[in-house]
Amino acid sequence: MCCQSSGEWKSSAQSSSGEPPQKSSKTTRPKRHGQNGNRIQVLVPILTLILVALLQIQTVAAGAGNSLHGYLESCSNEGEEVQLAKRNQDFKCFNCICQNGFVRCSNNCPPIDDCYMVDRSNGSCCPRCKGCMFRGIPYESGAEWTDPEDPCRTYKCVATVVTETIQKCYSQCDDDQLQPPRPGECCPTCQGCTINGQTVAKGQEVVPFIDDRCLVCQCGDNQLTCSKKTCPILLCPKSKQKQHPDECCPRCTEKREIFTVPGKCFFNKQMYYEKTQFMPDRCTNCTCLNGTSVCQRATCPILECAPEFQEEDGCCPRCAVAEVRSECSLEGVTYRNNETWNMGPCRSCRCNGGTIRCSERRCPAVKCRANEVLKLPPGECCHRCVEAAGTCTVFGDPHFRTFDGKFFSFQGSCKYLLAADCRDNTFHIRLTNEGRGTRHASWAKTITLKLHNLRVNLGQRLRVKVNGTRVILPYVGLAGGQNVTIERLTEGGGVVMLRSEMGLQLEWDGAGFLQVTVPAHYKKRLCGLCGNFNGSARDDLTSKDGRSHSDDEVWHFANSWKVGGPKSCSRQRENIAALPTCDKRMSNFYCHPLSVSHLFGECNERLNPQNYIAACRMDVCECPSGSCHCDSFAAYAHECKRLGVILPDWRTATKCPIGFRRNATTLSSYLNNEYYGDSSFTRLKGRGRKQQRQQHRLHRQQLQQLQEQELRRKQERRRRPKGGQHNQVVDKEFTQKHPSLVLHPRAPDRTPPPLH
Repeated sequence: MCCQSSGEWKSSAQSSSGEPPQKSSKTTRPKRHGQNGNRIQVLVPILTLILVALLQIQTVAAGAGNSLHGYLESCSNEGEEVQLAKRNQDFKCFNCICQNGFVRCSNNCPPIDDCYMVDRSNGSCCPRCKGCMFRGIPYESGAEWTDPEDPCRTYKCVATVVTETIQKCYSQCDDDQLQPPRPGECCPTCQGCTINGQTVAKGQEVVPFIDDRCLVCQCGDNQLTCSKKTCPILLCPKSKQKQHPDECCPRCTEKREIFTVPGKCFFNKQMYYEKTQFMPDRCTNCTCLNGTSVCQRATCPILECAPEFQEEDGCCPRCAVAEVRSECSLEGVTYRNNETWNMGPCRSCRCNGGTIRCSERRCPAVKCRANEVLKLPPGECCHRCVEAAGTCTVFGDPHFRTFDGKFFSFQGSCKYLLAADCRDNTFHIRLTNEGRGTRHASWAKTITLKLHNLRVNLGQRLRVKVNGTRVILPYVGLAGGQNVTIERLTEGGGVVMLRSEMGLQLEWDGAGFLQVTVPAHYKKRLCGLCGNFNGSARDDLTSKDGRSHSDDEVWHFANSWKVGGPKSCSRQRENIAALPTCDKRMSNFYCHPLSVSHLFGECNERLNPQNYIAACRMDVCECPSGSCHCDSFAAYAHECKRLGVILPDWRTATKCPIGFRRNATTLSSYLNNEYYGDSSFTRLKGRGRKQQRQQHRLHRQQLQQLQEQELRRKQERRRRPKGGQHNQVVDKEFTQKHPSLVLHPRAPDRTPPPLH
């Protein structure tokens, strides 16, 4: 992540040129002497001080101040923490990890989104909300405490304002279950954490009446305590406050950086002197004490009636006279008085004198880590973070993305162990690659899954066999007592989706694309080409003997997972160092659509396309079908969709057909397409072929002459006495003289280097 710190600001009191306002050198004084004149002389510097203080008050937009900005930087160690440069101390307030090929940074500072007075005077990169001074003791903003002599009297500090209130208690249990307040607490407790027939777990909070979200019940030690407090007084004006329907109190919608004058209070765009009393509204009394506004506001009573039976009575509502009935009716169902029922995992209701009152659990704010997803488990009320499932992808000439996010390429043409449960042997998946008549490239041909007593073979053109017999989809079977379904999905143009009740999933397009998904409980249990699924991509190239390999040793790693013997290979001999000759301009032409951001729904801001571009450039070098670049497009689009990106119709735009329906295509199919790259290399193709034919003709003539010379040498050797040394010398001279006809150059490993 290349970042800069932008923490500069300019005072609103400065002129447009950036210079501070100049004070006048002349001061007008009244020509009066004596005591009155001295009073006026004292008032002038005081008024000047107030003017300067008002000029020093500055507001800035939310989000200004110290922040990081820059560009997205690539990374290769998926899921690992990235250390930022230490040249800037502001970086310590940010955590950065490698996520989807990009360095992603998040602010680890405490949230101050609703703070109206931001304080940056502490010199830290993390701004904080300005606290309070109460009776000589400093308090952080958000702190809440009670009076040692009166536990029902509570105080809360929010941005230099202390709100003092008397909390009110509530109990719904019978008198025989009511317990007196515990030492240091204000309200009595009810034995057993149950409200409206719903059980409240330890540490959970419940709103007894969804119409009054300021009344909150908490469960602790199997005892339920319910109390209501008034909302804290906010520093911002009413026009800058917002009330969320699921919250008790309003919040300030903006942040402000304000330079205050010591000993004075700033409240709602006004400055107050020490010990000055003021009323922000007719229900609140405040006093400025040591730069803190101490305000008192009464807590409104807890009302049993519904909002439609309430009316205003001064600062708080009250229940109007209403008819009391012995039953309630909801959606055609009648409930008796005090009867309770559930409205879901979060809400339960009670009939109270003809009025339905419902309680609701409060869910805490949750922030998931990079390897977690936010989910709502069945039957539960609140979302929680759970470990994300692992996915391994195989595509193209084959390129692999492991469960932990490691990218590598391997062109072996044999049968390999792709993924397996190496601890309990619950499943294993084998991948068979085929050379398709090429010298170096290969593609995924078939996938074989062994799951308990079930053996599933996924073949070309979406053919499926179960235990050796071809089946018609959809198919439902049992493996180890668990259901296994195989169906053909019309979404995405037709793919085979295998799902097992244990959480294992296989998605196959019948032409080389495969994605394996395993649940999180398989972590640290897997092995094979897809890695060990331990959360770290660094050790994914671990061979069968447990030895870890570097990126330059992919062939050694992959061949260690070979299964099936020599007969399972489509090529007799693998040239692991060979790299097909490829025109760079041609690969840039075919792979350019991956660089067009809007073509894939701006996914390049979520997922780094560089690995897919490198895979595409490799595939087009030796392509038997003419549309091998589409494999990388499909793999990138599939991962974008998994990340939640809405994709446009990229296949129509790029003329990339679906999976096994892809027939042999020619270059002309993609010419004159706005999404592909520069096609000027095609104009040189004819002349290049002519020159190449001339070179081949000359080469054949030279070869024929050399063969004739060699034939003459052999005839001469037959006439000479037999001697092995002479023949060896002739062969050696021939080899040294014509190395291009005998030796084959070795090219570097075909595996693309990792991103750094």
